[in-house]
Amino acid sequence: MPTRAFLNAFAEQVDTRPGSPALSWAGDVVDYASLDRMARDARAALAAVDIAPDVPVCVPAHKSPGTVALLVACFRAGRRVVLPSSSLGADALARLCEQTGSTHVLTASPDGITTRTSGAEARTMPGPGLLLTTSGSTGTPKVVVLSEEGVDNFLGWAARAFGIGPGVGVLNYAPLNFDLCLLDVWSALAAGACVDLVDPEHAADGQRLAALCADREPAVVQAVPLFFRLVTDTGRTFPAVREVLLTGDAAPRALLERVTEAFPNARLWNVYGCTETNDSFLHRIDPAESPTPIGTPIDGVETRIVGEDGRVVPGAGSGEFVVRTPFRAQGYLDAALDRERWDDGWFRTGDLVRRDERGLVFLTGRNDHQVKVRGVRTNVQEVEQVVLAHPDVVEAAVVAVPDEQAGNVLHAVVRRAPGSQLNGLHLRVHCAAALPRTAIPGGFEIGDDALPRTSTGKVDRNAVLARRTSPAASIAERA
Repeated sequence: MPTRAFLNAFAEQVDTRPGSPALSWAGDVVDYASLDRMARDARAALAAVDIAPDVPVCVPAHKSPGTVALLVACFRAGRRVVLPSSSLGADALARLCEQTGSTHVLTASPDGITTRTSGAEARTMPGPGLLLTTSGSTGTPKVVVLSEEGVDNFLGWAARAFGIGPGVGVLNYAPLNFDLCLLDVWSALAAGACVDLVDPEHAADGQRLAALCADREPAVVQAVPLFFRLVTDTGRTFPAVREVLLTGDAAPRALLERVTEAFPNARLWNVYGCTETNDSFLHRIDPAESPTPIGTPIDGVETRIVGEDGRVVPGAGSGEFVVRTPFRAQGYLDAALDRERWDDGWFRTGDLVRRDERGLVFLTGRNDHQVKVRGVRTNVQEVEQVVLAHPDVVEAAVVAVPDEQAGNVLHAVVRRAPGSQLNGLHLRVHCAAALPRTAIPGGFEIGDDALPRTSTGKVDRNAVLARRTSPAASIAERA
């Protein structure tokens, strides 16, 4: 990973257990000695390319042992690496290279390392490390510069918290460009564990995912709720898994109950964090608890809840979540964004939360998901959480549809549990018990088909909204 301490830890694993499995991929296993050899070959190929010193390189995150080896090679060469999604379009990739000063794009393939110039003007950034991208409420990519200290703190914490060490299998479901890989790839390789890489081509195939879990028997599984929905749909059980980490999106109570049955020997955890701060909260899940709280801060993490008036909320109350963590990133590449979101190590997450009398914190939405319905400020994600709490709801998305009279009207798209007779009236009554009248969705679209998903496995609310606001939808509504 992007630190000198990681490189030393990885080298120790190569020296002390060269024949131990480091990666599994497409039915094959790569041991530590082989991964080290691949990284040495990649570094030799990198040295043959005329790239100015201390200039970042761009490595699209095509998941494979070759890409992992290429990243290790770049870190060993002291390079900063921009790690974008492998599906990023050519124009967007060019803009990202220009923004970060990455003059070359490197790609690992079975035939070796291919390089091409990006056309970007060089920008010097000394020291190894990763530059990750994240999107804000406007969808404009922000480049996050990870820090050595923050990454080292996190890798050590993750290994201790979940017993990641030699001989332990850790499943990697997330794309390589996601911060989740700090735990399930880089912490694992630093500790001598084996990373079971999930092929993105099969990421939506529940049968293949279940077969991988049954064959490889990982001890630690971290993934978004979509993964657990897919594997529990197969009806199989996975007794070898001892740690299940759900992250990235809300998990309905019905799904948590299924996860408990499918992973009978596992502790269930809700992990909360963001790219800028890494994981900050960890909560041991009780499936009977609904909704699931964020939980309590990881050791060393400080938190504040800031109200609309800008004052810190003491005790129980609601507001924006602000955190300071030993795992924090160095900041944004854009200094203006740093000034907007960071203050003396405190990061404004943009997440809206509620703290109860017990001190437990619950995520209620985003400050960029506030809309006005008939003049009343309404949090769309909070409404969605209420819909998801219904026992017959498998997944749901609530979107704000522009309306000439109301400003916005809320529309809920719901996938119901198999065999359920759930209808709009049931959900309307359910929502009325927990929401003000203006926050109750004006329409419920209920079906048995899965909702559209983004590449990260989250419900694609933009796709839901686009379908709802299309001319065809308007015609159907009028009909």
